[in-house]
Amino acid sequence: MRGMFPMAMALAAVAAFAQDVVQLAPDHVKVVFAAFAQDVVQLAPDHVKVVFENDRVRVLHFNAPGRSKLPMHSHPAYVTVGFTTDHSKYTFPDGKTRDERTKANGVTYSKDMTHAFENLSDTATESVMVELKKPGGATAAKTTLDPVKVDPKHYKVVINNDQVRVLRAKYGPHEKSVMHEHPASVAVFVTDGHTKFTLPDGTSQDANGKAHDAVWADAGKHLPENVGDKPTEVIVIELKK
Repeated sequence: MRGMFPMAMALAAVAAFAQDVVQLAPDHVKVVFAAFAQDVVQLAPDHVKVVFENDRVRVLHFNAPGRSKLPMHSHPAYVTVGFTTDHSKYTFPDGKTRDERTKANGVTYSKDMTHAFENLSDTATESVMVELKKPGGATAAKTTLDPVKVDPKHYKVVINNDQVRVLRAKYGPHEKSVMHEHPASVAVFVTDGHTKFTLPDGTSQDANGKAHDAVWADAGKHLPENVGDKPTEVIVIELKK
């Protein structure tokens, strides 16, 4: 434990030095600078935790106090579900910066990148980040019971690109869907929820979701029903490959 703080300070110093060098000679040291990029989990273990990881995704829970910073680090392409209203600054290896404002419960997609992060707000920021691992050659099987088509009341498309389709699912108390299917997916819970899933063979499963948590779901068919007394909301990140 005693060695973690000096190590973090050393990494921060290296990243700060490298950033200064890039600003002086961006065309010559951009490639070298990228080598300083760190895995954000190793860089900031107090603020970034792995929720789960498999061969398709790594899911991170990010929580950082107001006015905090993270040195330069890298991500593959990823989807972010933000739970707070944020004002952030990103610094890139070429020295350029970008300010970004996002609303609570917003969803964004980012291509793979290296950047440093600064929380410009006085309040803490919290999100779940779903990092997409390099897809294999196979494309996900097409679904015939698309929830957006068979149940548009409860499912809306938020993002749709060549890697993912992201759905926002909202159910009122005791509302029920119809049988539909998803490819392999990550479900991120915006609210707490108690859901009953009826399967094609007539059996059922109960699931209790906790707000700001995330779970993996294999491809399959089901009929969800909110058996709770409160509305529930889930972001479903469907993988296309």
